[in-house]
Amino acid sequence: MSSKQEVEEKEETIRKLVRELPDNSRLMFFKESDKRLKDPDTYAALNYIFIAGLHHFYLGKWQRGLLNIVVFWTGVIFLFNGYTSIGIVIIIAITILEFYELFKSEIIVKEHNNSVMEQIYHDLQKSSIR
Repeated sequence: MSSKQEVEEKEETIRKLVRELPDNSRLMFFKESDKRLKDPDTYAALNYIFIAGLHHFYLGKWQRGLLNIVVFWTGVIFLFNGYTSIGIVIIIAITILEFYELFKSEIIVKEHNNSVMEQIYHDLQKSSIR
């Protein structure tokens, strides 16, 4: 994961490139961006709900979300089926990872949004070349 400064510099670089686009391409960029960019507060709220993995689905990371849910529920199953210590360790481990992602939610979502904006920009560049 990049630092906050690196992510913000990347975002500014993309914005400079977009400003250089012709008006119609810039309009298309912003319309597509409005549809596809994600909100850091929503990501953080989904992470805060403590249903492990929902925030991954919000960013379209289905495999990671499913893995997160499976690991969490495996810990819950162990907890109530005689393997209490293993269940507690699994739940604590997944909770620590969730807290890390909660505290880094702004950077994680900005990094995701930068990737989306870059993809939109490159798609517009390809379509304008044709």
